Amino acid sequence: MDSLLSMKDFELEPKNPSPEALRRWRSAVSLVKNRRRRFRMVADLDKRDQAQQIKHGIKVPLFIPSTFFHFILSCACSEKFLRSHNAFTWRIKLKSFAILYLYILHQEKIRIALYVQKAALQFIDAGSRVEYKLPEEARQAGFGIHPDEIAAIVRGHDFKNLMNIGGVEAITRKLAVSVDEGISEESIDPRQKVYGVNRYTEKPSRSFLMFVWDALQDLTLIILIICAVVSIGVGIATEGFPKGTYDGVGIILSIFLVVIVTAVSDYQQSLQFRDLDKEKKKIFVHVTRGGKRQKISIYDIVVGDIVHLSTGDQVPADGLYISGYFLLIDESSLSGESEPVNVNEEKPFLLSGTKVQDGQGKMLVTTVGMKTEWGKLMETLNEGGEDETPLQVKLNGVATIIGKIGLSFACLTFVVLTIRFLAEKAINGDISSWSSNDALKLLDFFAIAVTIIVVAVPEGLPLAVTLSLAFAMKKLMNDKALVRHLSACETMGSSSCICTDKTGTLTTNHMVVNKIWICEKATHIKGKESADELKTTIPDGVQSILSQAICQNTSAEVVKDKDGNNTILGTPTESALMEFGLLLGADFDEQRRVYKILKIEPFNSVRKKMSVLVALPDGGVRAFCKGASEIILKMCNKIIDHNGEVVDLPEDQADNVTAVINGFASEALRTLCLAVKDINETKGDINIPDSGYTLIAIVGIKDPVRPGVREAVQTCLAAGVTVRMVTGDNIHTARAIAQECGILTEGGVAIEGPEFRNLSPEQMKDIIPRIQVMARSLPLDKHKLVTNLRSMFGEVVAVTGDGTNDAPALHESDIGLAMGIAGTEVAKENADVIIMDDNFTTIVNVAKWGRAVYINIQKFVQFQLTVNIVALVINFVSACITGSAPLTAVQLLWVNLIMDTLGALALATEPPNEGLMKRPPVTRGASFITKTMWRNIIGQSIYQLIVLGILTFDGLKLLNISGPDATKVLNTLIFNSFVFCQVFNEINSRDMEKINVFRGMFRSWIFLGIIFATAVFQVIIVEFLGTFASTVPLNWQMWLLSIAIGVVSMPLAAIIKCIPIERASAIKHHHDGYEALPSGPELA
Repeated sequence: MDSLLSMKDFELEPKNPSPEALRRWRSAVSLVKNRRRRFRMVADLDKRDQAQQIKHGIKVPLFIPSTFFHFILSCACSEKFLRSHNAFTWRIKLKSFAILYLYILHQEKIRIALYVQKAALQFIDAGSRVEYKLPEEARQAGFGIHPDEIAAIVRGHDFKNLMNIGGVEAITRKLAVSVDEGISEESIDPRQKVYGVNRYTEKPSRSFLMFVWDALQDLTLIILIICAVVSIGVGIATEGFPKGTYDGVGIILSIFLVVIVTAVSDYQQSLQFRDLDKEKKKIFVHVTRGGKRQKISIYDIVVGDIVHLSTGDQVPADGLYISGYFLLIDESSLSGESEPVNVNEEKPFLLSGTKVQDGQGKMLVTTVGMKTEWGKLMETLNEGGEDETPLQVKLNGVATIIGKIGLSFACLTFVVLTIRFLAEKAINGDISSWSSNDALKLLDFFAIAVTIIVVAVPEGLPLAVTLSLAFAMKKLMNDKALVRHLSACETMGSSSCICTDKTGTLTTNHMVVNKIWICEKATHIKGKESADELKTTIPDGVQSILSQAICQNTSAEVVKDKDGNNTILGTPTESALMEFGLLLGADFDEQRRVYKILKIEPFNSVRKKMSVLVALPDGGVRAFCKGASEIILKMCNKIIDHNGEVVDLPEDQADNVTAVINGFASEALRTLCLAVKDINETKGDINIPDSGYTLIAIVGIKDPVRPGVREAVQTCLAAGVTVRMVTGDNIHTARAIAQECGILTEGGVAIEGPEFRNLSPEQMKDIIPRIQVMARSLPLDKHKLVTNLRSMFGEVVAVTGDGTNDAPALHESDIGLAMGIAGTEVAKENADVIIMDDNFTTIVNVAKWGRAVYINIQKFVQFQLTVNIVALVINFVSACITGSAPLTAVQLLWVNLIMDTLGALALATEPPNEGLMKRPPVTRGASFITKTMWRNIIGQSIYQLIVLGILTFDGLKLLNISGPDATKVLNTLIFNSFVFCQVFNEINSRDMEKINVFRGMFRSWIFLGIIFATAVFQVIIVEFLGTFASTVPLNWQMWLLSIAIGVVSMPLAAIIKCIPIERASAIKHHHDGYEALPSGPELA
């Protein structure tokens, strides 16, 4: 069986699977009862292709001769043609011709076609500009430009028309907005009425009745409905009303129950996914409104808003550049163009959905919602769906194979029953005479065969994965982890290594300046008193330079809140420095008013420094630089001594400074150096210098370790998951924090990024298993570590990241974990899971739930396969020997409901237990159906088949059942015993290895509710619905016997679990040092 289940057609990469692999497994699924339901949670590949075509502006290729193209171009651009034809219509036609011709003729990249498209549009617009009539509503609201006009200018990058209007300044006047003050709160409603809201057309949510309709698409249920209708018709004709309707109505009622329960379950799943989808789309940006900077959702953006952009942000709407520094925009998500675009005064156009790759700036929002190209693209992209998970695909393969086996058994059962029936008629000499009862019997045989297919084809297997993942994702969202991709939750359970950041993940990210070294003296900072004391010990000139360095060279801002109090907006590091500056008495607004910033080099994880060039009031120019201590120190050749004088920095003094830095770092402080340089040149284009600075101070920033991190790290280690800390901090700081967290252990290696990246492949292979800390690392170092862990050692790697430059590592890893608070939008978009509280403990919780999903699906598969085997064999063997099936169509439908929808709800939604994190992760390529599962399935199946077989063939005699209803009583007992065997086996399946299956059961309300509901409804079916279910009421002795037969399966399961299945030789040592125990649920 394992060889069948490992078919290559059903193998799928957990991340970014190829379209070929996605199409391959779909075509391999040959037996599906309900295609609409089975593939409801599967990506629509045709819609994806359509989205890509829209994205790249390419339609169906047609051959257009060169001369014809040039003829069209010359005609369309002629003044006479433009006067006599609709210019707008022909612009669209010409755009299509230009794209298609260039693509076919030259086979160049798509971006070439896009450039030609823009050029062609601007060329035509030069000849004929569309006149826009301003709506009266816009005029009354004080606006001076038509929504379509400004949208066309920005979307078409029409710089000439922008200049004709008067440039960005004129647009701000026409949109009634101040660049400094932003819009007023009162103008939001009029702006939304005139220019629209920043929302995109979404696929409408499906109603409950649509899920009912989906459930009714099951082919086997449709056949059973037809059988039921025929049965009612024939029954009324032969036995009259109402007696003749009982069998048919029983089947219809059973189908109704199956459909309703299935629809309710699917509808609940859809609601959970809808909530998750809403959470995914929560993106916030900073805007200026009413003179105050505030953080709002991108969906609250309106035309006229002044938006502040920084590295890693998503551009929330179409707009125009106002001001900024080194603003580099990645337009690949919109146009497919891989090269980033510099945005400045000459190229001021910003498009919604693009990403800020570097720099910072301010933009004026001009177009929102469905008027943007991004809005139109999102409408199609949303219909493409999400990739299915490897487990879903694998279980589709399992369902296909078992379905084929079940179909064979169903056909054989029908053939055997029919042959026996015909043989009996021939023996009795009735072969030539046929009655309506004979027709009903054949119809009953056919209904039983179809119902066997209903039971045998485990349609619920792949759907159970979706159910379990939806439940886990909902729980994780409540626990501050947003799963963006279904497969991530599944893969996280197999993770064997977590490469985590330090700042904000292992630490609280609440930073304060704890220590400062200035004028060759270290001072502890413990609040206002310490700051006042520091001011008395350093000269006024040094204090002034320090304040300038803090207030000028920062990306943070000091703004007033609604109560008039100072609020600092910025990263935790910048906020800590600014807070310290305010303690020293620095006036941020005054500093920015007096000194004009000329140039900025924003901080990023590659440069590890931030620099700024400012113009002094007296006409001079001054450069400030801050960043990683070792880097800034190398840029300095002077220092401020204990007298406050600038003196040379000889090598021995530099060594002393390095010792101070290392001393700070060994106290787990994050160190930054502040430096300054006065520049003599004041004319021409002055560049920010890279050397010749004067060292002002060394600042030590305290970022305490989060509570519970050490315990979470120990949990990972006990679970066979190696934790590696990858940080940009000083190696001494990194080592101190790693030891405090329990990451750096005896024999572990702490290495710096520059040293790591220069190692040979052989050296890497030797050292990587022992690396526990990597300091002063670049994003490329993290990417290299992840790549080697996966390729050299076959690790399943989870990686955390927060910056734009972390995107490659997040994308390369098996599971990318972005930080929800400190993370940029670029990092979040490349991640599979967003850790909304930036807490390492939450990451461990994701791993725990990932393992729970995997184990829960294994439990459900074990339970369902047991029911399948017993139901198939008992009906087939009984049909062959006795000529009748002990389980009727109605009874089999009820059994199908127990093992499919209800079984999935009970077992696939079990919460994780602590035992899950006390065993190694499941290895890559491990068999999903383990030897443990086969042992339990075979053991339980043999027991149930023996008991039910004895009852079927010798029950009447053994139990001394007599009377006209003896056969009905026996069949009811068999049905009752079979159901209770499944009820108690469901409890057995809660733990596939441990004998104590009751642990945590009474905390799982869903499981208890389903077990109770199954038992209660079984009583109702047997005692009160016998007319429809072909059962008769049982006496208390029969009920006791039925329950006892089910109960016996529990001690039997304990005995079966004692049978050894793994050889001791299978135990081996993992390359990271722990014992790699057998994969699967053995130690859960």
